[in-house]
Amino acid sequence: MLRRSYHKVTELAARPSAPAWLFFTAMAEACVFPIPPDVLLLPMALAQPRRAWRFAIITTIGSVLGGAIGYAMGYALFDKLAQPILNFYHYEHAFQTFQAGFARYGAMIILVKGLLPIPYKIVTIAAGAAAFNFWQFIGLSILTRGARFFLEAALLRFFGEPARAFIEKRLGLIATSIGLLVIAGFVLLKFA
Repeated sequence: MLRRSYHKVTELAARPSAPAWLFFTAMAEACVFPIPPDVLLLPMALAQPRRAWRFAIITTIGSVLGGAIGYAMGYALFDKLAQPILNFYHYEHAFQTFQAGFARYGAMIILVKGLLPIPYKIVTIAAGAAAFNFWQFIGLSILTRGARFFLEAALLRFFGEPARAFIEKRLGLIATSIGLLVIAGFVLLKFA
């Protein structure tokens, strides 16, 4: 079943509409959506390694735009819009921790958390709720999200075919590892 799903996603990633879906997913993930854009970026870059840079740009722009929306939610609409989203995902404690941390370590939080496999929406909403400098937030988001997506694109651009062969040969191990990383990100978020 896992192998069939993998092949289906790589087929979908080669479709002409895939970049639009990548942009939308990256934007939505940064403010409301729970699934990271990497689930589309990686198969798209594997399916078309020569377009990996383009996909990284699309993902970065979508993520930063979504981050600006999340920031606005935290800044202007926290009680009406952001708080229900945080409550829905049970991120209340994590948000309080982030908000306290923004007072002292705002820039470092954005840089570090933007690279980790944790929901970026927590960072964006917390930055807005803490009234962190918007333009500094945007600059740091471009830096950290761009670094993450361009690193993934670079690995797949330069190691596309060997990476594809490695993934297809060890799909179960890779899926388990990714699952463990996501779980670790949520555990880190809950207890950090």
